[in-house]
Amino acid sequence: MLALGWGVRYNVHIMKSMSATDARKQLFKLIEQAGKPGACIEITHGGVSKVVVMPTEDFEGWVETLEVMASPGLLEDIQEGLKEVRSGKTTSLETVKKQLKL
Repeated sequence: MLALGWGVRYNVHIMKSMSATDARKQLFKLIEQAGKPGACIEITHGGVSKVVVMPTEDFEGWVETLEVMASPGLLEDIQEGLKEVRSGKTTSLETVKKQLKL
């Protein structure tokens, strides 16, 4: 298990490794297997790892985490916001709607 940043955790397991030739022959099976949460399938070419196929939702989570980690101060802002929530410093949705005139 890999823990990133502010508590986002991803379980990533290379379930299977297959050649590009086999991946091409079994494309629909590959899509089905790699579409399961936490699944990763390594595709090799010439015996060398070239790509990993994983569920879109998992990939989007990785991208979001990397964006947070790359944004100076954003991680600290998130942590500060979480502290405020834990201490009860929150604003109701109705109050926010009124303030924004929604």
